[in-house]
Amino acid sequence: MGADRGCPPYPNDGWTLPMAFADIPAGTRDALLRQAGFHGAGTAWKGCDGMSDVSFADSMVQDLNGDGRAEVIVIDQGTGCYGMTGTGFRIFAATPGGWTLMDENSGIPTFLPGKGAGNFPDIEVGGPGFCFPVERWNGTHYAIVGYAYDGKACTPP
Repeated sequence: MGADRGCPPYPNDGWTLPMAFADIPAGTRDALLRQAGFHGAGTAWKGCDGMSDVSFADSMVQDLNGDGRAEVIVIDQGTGCYGMTGTGFRIFAATPGGWTLMDENSGIPTFLPGKGAGNFPDIEVGGPGFCFPVERWNGTHYAIVGYAYDGKACTPP
């Protein structure tokens, strides 16, 4: 794709979906995790100064916006870094020659039906409590556009 136009290839060219996070080619996965600030090798990756662990089972490879190219959602877990939520996430989109960080947050991402720029889904960022931020992609970053609980708008305390 990208190489046909004289651009570097996308790091996920040739991937067939659905795909498990553990099935990402090791060199590509390791480069992505290093770019995200994690340290390790194989399936043992740490973040947050060693206080969190990348969860290969919970991390995801999904085509979030329906363009045929997969995004990678890295799930990181540890109460030493993420408090009572115990979970953080980073979302990466493939770009020619590398990856672009779209969102980084403490909480559990739930993808909602609402859409932002580029057809990217809204994200409810869950954690302790009953009213969670909802983020929308505006073309450059995810920004809070409201709050929801169980799919219904709410007002945070």
